[in-house]
Amino acid sequence: MILSRAQQAEALAAGTVDRPIKSLLKVDKPLHFGEFTWNDAGIPSGPVWIRIDPRAQLLSVFRNGHEIGTTVIVYGGDNKETPTGTFHILARDKDHRSSLYDAAMPYTLQLTNDGVAIHGSTVRWGAATHGCIGVPLEFARRLFDQAKVGDEVVILPFSPKTAVSRRS
Repeated sequence: MILSRAQQAEALAAGTVDRPIKSLLKVDKPLHFGEFTWNDAGIPSGPVWIRIDPRAQLLSVFRNGHEIGTTVIVYGGDNKETPTGTFHILARDKDHRSSLYDAAMPYTLQLTNDGVAIHGSTVRWGAATHGCIGVPLEFARRLFDQAKVGDEVVILPFSPKTAVSRRS
């Protein structure tokens, strides 16, 4: 769905996004745990950035201003919350295994020096992480193929103002 200049201006003014967005994916129905939408056909190469909205439990991937993927996520529980703010991918590891939790973390995109990352996970109701962002495995693979070290990741605060849900 191509956004008009008025829609772009409205989204920027509302704080829904912090930069112009050219198009959003067409998502025909609410996404459920483990589901995602991905379509990068015809989208030109360009900068990649990732927007994570913990309140809506959604992660969106943008390339050259176009949304190419969106998915339902799991994130940190009360004992180890997911940090918010702007991060840059520090490292990538296709076959990472957490030494702290003895757990597979496929397609890891490391965000912090203390281990917070985006990675493939079982995304189901009631699940939580130790501060990471968990995404479905196939989505993680596609994201890993797009993202590179230095790409920006914005994790929004847990405030009602930022929630735009595609999940039920």
